[in-house]
Amino acid sequence: LFWGGTELLRFPPRRRFPTVELRAETFNGSTHVPVPSDSAFLKALLSELRLLDEHVFLEHRDTCTRINHSCVYSVSGAAGELWPVLAFHKSGLIYACVPLVEGSLEPRPPLLTVSGLSQGLALLLGIMDYVSPSRKNEAELSAKVGQLRNLLIQACPLGTPLNTNIRSLNSSFEDIQEMPADKEQPAWRSSSYKGKPQVNVCITEKVKCMQYDQRDVVDTWQVYGAVNCKCDIEGSAPNVTLSLSLPTNAPPLQDIVVHHCVTSVDPAMLMSTSAEPLHDSVYNGPYKFPFIPPSDSFDLCYYTSQVPVPPILGCYQLVEEGAQIKITVNLKLHESIKNSFEYCEARIPFFNRGPIAQLEYKVSYGQLDLSREKSLLVWVIGQKFPKSLEVSLTGTVSFGAAGKEHPTDYVCTGNTAYVKLYFRIPDFTLTGCYVDQHSVQIFVPGKPKITASRELISSSYYIWNSKAPAPMVYKPLLD
Repeated sequence: LFWGGTELLRFPPRRRFPTVELRAETFNGSTHVPVPSDSAFLKALLSELRLLDEHVFLEHRDTCTRINHSCVYSVSGAAGELWPVLAFHKSGLIYACVPLVEGSLEPRPPLLTVSGLSQGLALLLGIMDYVSPSRKNEAELSAKVGQLRNLLIQACPLGTPLNTNIRSLNSSFEDIQEMPADKEQPAWRSSSYKGKPQVNVCITEKVKCMQYDQRDVVDTWQVYGAVNCKCDIEGSAPNVTLSLSLPTNAPPLQDIVVHHCVTSVDPAMLMSTSAEPLHDSVYNGPYKFPFIPPSDSFDLCYYTSQVPVPPILGCYQLVEEGAQIKITVNLKLHESIKNSFEYCEARIPFFNRGPIAQLEYKVSYGQLDLSREKSLLVWVIGQKFPKSLEVSLTGTVSFGAAGKEHPTDYVCTGNTAYVKLYFRIPDFTLTGCYVDQHSVQIFVPGKPKITASRELISSSYYIWNSKAPAPMVYKPLLD
C-alpha cells in the first residue's frame, strides 16, 4: 500500500506487504510486474495523475486513444506497466494502493472481476475519512500520518483489509496485539473486553428514488440496508448468532454481502440477486448469521430489497410565465409507512437564476423558509403528515439579476428542475426487517444485554418537474 500527499512529499507515508507481493508473483506468473522502489513509483504515479509534467505531452499518457473513465491506472516502470494502480487525488493529498490480481494480467481481466479493487478502495476511503478532518492543521495532520503505519498493522495485518474503518482502530502501538495470546483468537479481534456482556444492533435502510410523474418515464426506487453491530463480550473467540426477520408476505432480502467474521451462511442466501425477477425459488429466510465479532463496531451485512412502493409519492410542476415561475408541489405519505419522523423536509433549489426577489406562496401544512443565499426554498413538513397524509405547496417566484455566487447546474437548465426530500423515520424499515432480541444467541456466561434499533433514511430522493424533459442521468446519483 502506498499513500502520500502532494504537499507531504518530503515524508510520504507508505506500507509494503511482502506477503502480497509474493502472492502476486505466484498468481501472475510470467505477466508479473514487480512494484518499483518508493521514489520511482511516486514519480511515475504523479506523472500519470498529471501532477508532474502536466504541460508536457506524453504519448503513453495523453494520447486520445487512452481515456481513463475510472481511478484505476497503469503506471510505467523500468520493469514494465504496473497495473492495476488504484489512485485518486483529494484535497491536495494522493491516496493510492496496488491491489492483488489473483490470476494472469494478460489479457487484463475486467475491473469488476478483481475483488482487490473494491477492498483497496474501501481501505483508501477509510484512510481518507481518518485523515481529512485534520487537513487544515498541519501539526495534527502530521501526527495522524505518523500513526497510520501502526493502524495499518491492525487494518491489514498481512495485506488483506480486515477493517476499513480506520477511525475505530487503536492509535496506540502498545494496544496492538501483533500475535493473539490465545491461538483460537481470530486476527480481527485486536483487543479483549472485560465487563458485562452487551450487544447493540442497528438496522439502517436508505431509500433512493427518482419520480417523474410522466407517462413515458418509469419512476424508480431502491432500498438498501446495513446491519451494524457492536459486541462487547469477554473471551478470545465468542460465538454469536443473530437473525433478521421479515413480516409475512414482505419482499425477500437480496444481494446480501456478509462481513468476513461470519462463520457460515446458507449459500442460497447469497445467491438471491435483484438482477433477476422475483420467483418462487427466491430465498425467503431465515436470515441467520453466526459470527465471531470484531472488537469494535462493524457492519455485519448489507442487503437490498425490491419494495413495491416508495414511502412518499410526489408531483412537482414548474411553469415559467414571463419573468415569474409558478410552482406546485404535492406530497403523499403511503399508508403503510409509519407517520412519525425525526425530520422531514423538501428542498426546492433554483439553478442558473438570480436571487429570489419576490415570493408568494401557500402551504397546506408545515412552514416554508428561504435560504440565506435566496436560491433555495426549504419546506419543513415536520415530524408528522396530517391525517389525510397529503400536503401541498403552491407559489409564485420572481428573481433578480444573477451573480457568480448563485448555484448553477448543467442539467437543470430551463424548466428542468427537481424537489429533493430529506427525512428520517426512527424505529422503522421499509422492508419491515427487524432483529428479534430473543433470537440473538451468545454462548458466554451471564445474561447479556441486547439492544436493537432500526431507521429509514432518504438518500438521493428526487421528484422531477413533470412539465419539463426528464434527465436520465444525474450527477448526484453517481456520488
